Amino acid sequence: MRKHLLNLATLLSVALAVALAAPQRAAADDDDDPPSRVARLSYAHGTVSFNPGGTDDWVSAVVNRPITTGDKLWTDNDARAELHLGSAAIRLSSNTGFSFLNLDDRMAQIRLTEGTLNVRVRRLEQDESFEVDTPNLAFSILRPGNYKINVNEAGDSTFVVVRDGEGEVTGGGSAYAIHPRETGTFTGIDQLDADIQRFGDSDDDFDHWCGDRDRREDRSQSSRYVSSDVIGYEDLDDNGGWRPVPEYGTVWFPHTVIVGWAPYRYGHWVWISPWGWTWVDDAPWGFAPFHYGRWVVVGGVWGWVPCPPRALAVAYVRPVYAPALVAWVGGPHFSVGIGIGGGSGVGVAWFPLGPRDVYCPSYHVSRRYVQNVNISNTTVINQTNITNVYNNVYVNKTVNVTNIRYQNQTAPNAVTATSHQAFTSAQPVARNMVRVDAREVASAPVAPLTPTVAPQQRSVLGAGAEVRVRPPAVAVSRPVVAKTAPPPAPVSFVKQQQAIQANGGRPPAVSQIRQVQVENTQQVRPNIKIASPAQPGTPRNVRENRSAGNMQNNQGNSQNNSNRPASMNNSSPANPSNRPGNPPANAGNAPGNAGNPKVYNDRPPSSRPNNSYRSNEANPQLDQRHLQQLEQLRQKQDQERQRIEQKQIQEQQKTQQKNAEDARRQQVEQRQQQQLQHLEQKHEQEQQKLQQRQQQERQKQQPRQNEKPPSKLPKDDKPQHRG
Repeated sequence: MRKHLLNLATLLSVALAVALAAPQRAAADDDDDPPSRVARLSYAHGTVSFNPGGTDDWVSAVVNRPITTGDKLWTDNDARAELHLGSAAIRLSSNTGFSFLNLDDRMAQIRLTEGTLNVRVRRLEQDESFEVDTPNLAFSILRPGNYKINVNEAGDSTFVVVRDGEGEVTGGGSAYAIHPRETGTFTGIDQLDADIQRFGDSDDDFDHWCGDRDRREDRSQSSRYVSSDVIGYEDLDDNGGWRPVPEYGTVWFPHTVIVGWAPYRYGHWVWISPWGWTWVDDAPWGFAPFHYGRWVVVGGVWGWVPCPPRALAVAYVRPVYAPALVAWVGGPHFSVGIGIGGGSGVGVAWFPLGPRDVYCPSYHVSRRYVQNVNISNTTVINQTNITNVYNNVYVNKTVNVTNIRYQNQTAPNAVTATSHQAFTSAQPVARNMVRVDAREVASAPVAPLTPTVAPQQRSVLGAGAEVRVRPPAVAVSRPVVAKTAPPPAPVSFVKQQQAIQANGGRPPAVSQIRQVQVENTQQVRPNIKIASPAQPGTPRNVRENRSAGNMQNNQGNSQNNSNRPASMNNSSPANPSNRPGNPPANAGNAPGNAGNPKVYNDRPPSSRPNNSYRSNEANPQLDQRHLQQLEQLRQKQDQERQRIEQKQIQEQQKTQQKNAEDARRQQVEQRQQQQLQHLEQKHEQEQQKLQQRQQQERQKQQPRQNEKPPSKLPKDDKPQHRG
């Protein structure tokens, strides 16, 4: 009896030890997960230079490139850039030095060495922080709102504008609260001379441009069908249409004039740590549909099944960014295990995942991450299937999958293949395609993980050309003040390559990367100055410029920064278009217009971007009717496009069945492409006519103003197509 009791006690001890160890292992695995979000370069105008973290090379920025911790941007003379990060938009004016000190699920920490930055935050979670670090202060965004930060060329003065929201400045041992409709000028390095004032309406060209971009997002119809946390959804409106499809819900179909178009074909591959091989699409709308959701063929046409909006989700999970939602084809010509050294003549082939397919990350992740990245990106998938695939791929280490049938594996024209050289050197896939045999692909093994192809330097730089003019050295190396200590700087790409080779050609785990960063002590951010403990400061002019009632209200709102109001989840401020801008030249005694060398105040109003579509001047009922008219026109155009595309598919099938000559097939494709181009021109003319009628109605209802409304809704600020 005593022996049985001892055995029972032993078993209980072991079980208790396992139970205690399991949460620790789970926590360690979760800590190894990469961030679930990145920033997207959504717009670039003029000379915009990009420097990937861990390299010393500067290349021209490419739209749709994912941006993450350690990456740098520089906008040269008369250049502008825009990034999107979840519910935040970050816009850069000319001569601006920008980088991410840290970007993960809870922290967005920006380094601004000089120039002008505009940040619009539409939603801020309770555990989320947003910080902008400049050479003499750290600015913390405490509430959703609209903010502008300018650093002068000398780096000794920072000018902060809070249009909506609330922020806090920390630097020189002092802390200053900035409330809505206030500006702050902070000069000095070791000690701040603060001047906070109220301001009036005095927007410059950059402010007008930011306002136009904000209104474009606010008018987006795609927000009805896709989660607002999906980066890039606002670009879907002008480049496709939504249509209900049984079983999949509302599906987005792109407008494209390319015959034989397929997802993940017109773009290139890059290597971005810690995710590894990442797809960068050429299309101006090509971010959301390639890093979220799933693709499906409906009536012979490709459509994108999105992540559902918050309001439609039973248990909402913020969409998890994925580098590329594809599966990989094996076989004698397209190896799924090429090896670290690669191989001559060996190609790489892939196809898009469908709504029922499980995405398997090739980087080290936890079981919970695999579940979240799948359930947050599709509405049709089975959670039991996720568990089975996880055990098969990550526990049993199965490389080739034979017992799973992928939805798009046998879809017509679904598989894309390219050479090993084109894959690793970021060359355009469409110009370097390798022909595939449909019968071979149908029976080929499929790998859920990316091929073990080691990256080269070009893989990290991407498709951008080497820049002729590098940014000023001071804009790259100038120290900044940080309130939150950022992680160590990314290690050099040479060391990354060594870690990749040690990991068998796959991305190393986040914990391995951190270990290399700690060992590489010389990379521990020599240009970061952690702000000393701060005491509340008293800026000049603040008492004269705030009314007593406003002071009490603002102080009550700022006593507890973490107590964010329920209204913070609103998608836009109460009056986003009626925004004040820079103060007058003498406001707050800001030196040299807060150090901004380009103020554009000498330009006549007629040369500035048109700003007549302000919400306080518009008729809501008229706007709603105009939006409905545009939506009806787009639906009609989508139906017409669908009929044309189905007819073209039938013609292609007839041509293939008759075994016509290549010349005949090319003639058919050219004729089809001309039909699509003519259809696009027709649709453009229809939209212009409708918008002209709407403009005339608007002019009849609104009083005559100094600035005439534009002849059509602004569409020319879309990101330019980059090959």
